[in-house]
Amino acid sequence: MAGDKDIDQQAERIMALEAELESAGEVTRDDADLIRLKTELHAWVESVVAVIASPGMGRVSLIHSDGSQSGISSSTLPFRLSRPARFKA
Repeated sequence: MAGDKDIDQQAERIMALEAELESAGEVTRDDADLIRLKTELHAWVESVVAVIASPGMGRVSLIHSDGSQSGISSSTLPFRLSRPARFKA
């Protein structure tokens, strides 16, 4: 797991990038706030009824039970969700 200094540096970098795009961001590191946010994220994930992992695009698309769609851009998540190649004998 990354150390506190690494996490703080990464959070600052993300906030600076968002500021350049004139988009507000919010950093949460407080334990109570993280518990609340993780609870919300778990409920959001539980609403997923289909997952499309596209490692070549660095993207995961989620379809939720209400018919809405969410997208996650990530360099690692699509690979974590993809099955290894299988070759039929």
